[in-house]
Amino acid sequence: MIKINDLIVKAEGKEIIKGLNLELKKGINVLMGPNGSGKTTLAHAIMGNPKYSVSGSIVFNGKNIIKMKVDKRAKEGIFLSFQNPESLEGVKISHFLRTSYNSINEKIPVLEFNKLLKKKMKLLGLDFSFATRSLKDFSGGERKKLEMLQLLVLDSELIILDEIDSGLDVDALKQVCKNIALLKNKIVLIITHYRRMLHYFNVDKIFVIKKGKIIKEGNKNLAKQIEEQGYDSI
Repeated sequence: MIKINDLIVKAEGKEIIKGLNLELKKGINVLMGPNGSGKTTLAHAIMGNPKYSVSGSIVFNGKNIIKMKVDKRAKEGIFLSFQNPESLEGVKISHFLRTSYNSINEKIPVLEFNKLLKKKMKLLGLDFSFATRSLKDFSGGERKKLEMLQLLVLDSELIILDEIDSGLDVDALKQVCKNIALLKNKIVLIITHYRRMLHYFNVDKIFVIKKGKIIKEGNKNLAKQIEEQGYDSI
């Protein structure tokens, strides 16, 4: 479980998150809100992005991680996807993933890791040749698939997916959502503007953030209300 109390987040002196309270349990949770409401800022604050000044408490598995550095939070079991992942020319996907895996787990030999990697890639419908490519020149859909592959390999406990549906065609969206459904025993927080992906898996709870605070929580019907009537209806 992760419990956030009285969280205040500032960037360049501007307060973005304003005394936010949020509790997430195992299951699939969704965070929605208008542009500029603080969705991505909240995700980065949980991950420990040093760009932000943060106060309050973020308790994950009984530990207040508010002053913990990014790499320590990753080792504690927190994973954050990015809206626009970085490209790294000359770095193979397989090497990148093995280095990431070994940094938070007991190191395993290359052959053993490749066996694990192939198993996870099969879940995503990816051929192993995908792992031989470098981290550069991917389409939007391929970048999202890579992030899904990364989180499956790392097997993190708290998974934050920031607009994972962005840039995906219908088939790619269905595949990604199929794998999100497999994460129901994790703590998953999906940040999205739209409810189209919510048709493909069961959602445990939807939270709405506005002006830096959680203003409402509910089920899938809340997402439908937002889509039909907008955030002003809340």
